Amino acid sequence: MSDPSTVQDTENPYKSKKVRNYALGLLTIGYCFNFIDRQLLSILQEAIKVDLNLSDGQLGLLTGFAFAMFYVSAGIPIARWADRGNRKNIVSLAIGIWSLMTAVSGLAQNYLQLFLARVGVGIGEAGGSPPSHSIISDIFPAEKRATAISIYSTGVNVGILFGFLLGGWLNEFFGWRVAFAVVGLPGLLIALVIRYTIKEPIRGLSDGKKVEEVPPLGEVLGLLWSRSSFRHIALGAGLNAFAAYGTVNWQGSFFIRLHGMSTGELGTWLALSSGFLGAVGILAGGMLADKLAPRDKRWYVWIPAIVGFIGVPFFVAVFTIESTYAALILSCIPGTLINVYLGNSIATSHALVGARMRAMASAILFFILNLIGLGLGPLFIGLLSDYLAPTLGVESLRYAMVYLIPTALFWSSCHFMLAARTLRDDLANAPD
Repeated sequence: MSDPSTVQDTENPYKSKKVRNYALGLLTIGYCFNFIDRQLLSILQEAIKVDLNLSDGQLGLLTGFAFAMFYVSAGIPIARWADRGNRKNIVSLAIGIWSLMTAVSGLAQNYLQLFLARVGVGIGEAGGSPPSHSIISDIFPAEKRATAISIYSTGVNVGILFGFLLGGWLNEFFGWRVAFAVVGLPGLLIALVIRYTIKEPIRGLSDGKKVEEVPPLGEVLGLLWSRSSFRHIALGAGLNAFAAYGTVNWQGSFFIRLHGMSTGELGTWLALSSGFLGAVGILAGGMLADKLAPRDKRWYVWIPAIVGFIGVPFFVAVFTIESTYAALILSCIPGTLINVYLGNSIATSHALVGARMRAMASAILFFILNLIGLGLGPLFIGLLSDYLAPTLGVESLRYAMVYLIPTALFWSSCHFMLAARTLRDDLANAPD
């Protein structure tokens, strides 16, 4: 292990605040494309359903479980690679793959071809976040980490914003195939910019030490799972993601079927509620946690719990109210709150492990988060909608969403509250 002063003064490529912020900004733009490409399908799925003659269950499988299985399966080996290798090169390669496969999605002529293209998107996106989280944690100190990762995590909602906005209007004027090509191809340029303009940081840089050895995978898994706080954070994040992915993947179909909206107008509304306001919520949640944490570290999990409980009744109202515009206006509140958990969960998971474990910690958290959230959320809603359709007709989607989404969000908040019981002790016993 090197002398901290040597690491900080002679080898540090991120002494300048401008350089740190540039790297964070560029990684965030890359993450925006991650979610533009991922969520584009949700605003296009009604047109795709008609064109390819698909069921709700098939759509749920396409946007949820099938995508998530390949995403989470590739995530852990890629994170292991990131804990050993050059992280910015991995991020660049990942962005290039998922962007290309998004463009290819527009060429699909049947369900199998579209399924395989989305698998390619999932494999590419698996290499985006864990290496990016690790880079950010190495260039920002612990007391600013939740804010920095929350800024990065706004890419979720900024990506949703442009996915809904561009996807809705491109579909209305040019069709869903053109939408995939227009949205996918620019990501290739972002991949090249990241590859050639971001510097690879030193492991342990923000903690004043250079870390040389990568611990065995079993050690990382064992350490995380031995922490009761991490188990509850992971389950809370997964259930919150169940509600979030269930919402963003089906609310487009919900408003088109039950409120008769066009994709262009709807995409604009959802860009505001799930996109812009959601980004505000993530950023505010991380900044507030960093501000309150010096008094009590449990604010990192109390904040996601509180906003989750607040969001439950608003989701019920959005899915049951008959007025289209009242429902859209009300959706702005849960849209702001639904992803507040994300930056806090990632930053806290990193605080529980050593510097060489951070990409893997993110991958394990995202494995659980995406398996429960992305894998089961859209799928269960689609299957329940199909099950209820013979008796409820077009109303089946409404009741599938109102039964599952508020329930998952309430359950998630309970886990975040349980994580608070041991969080301070687990942080105190975290390795260097």
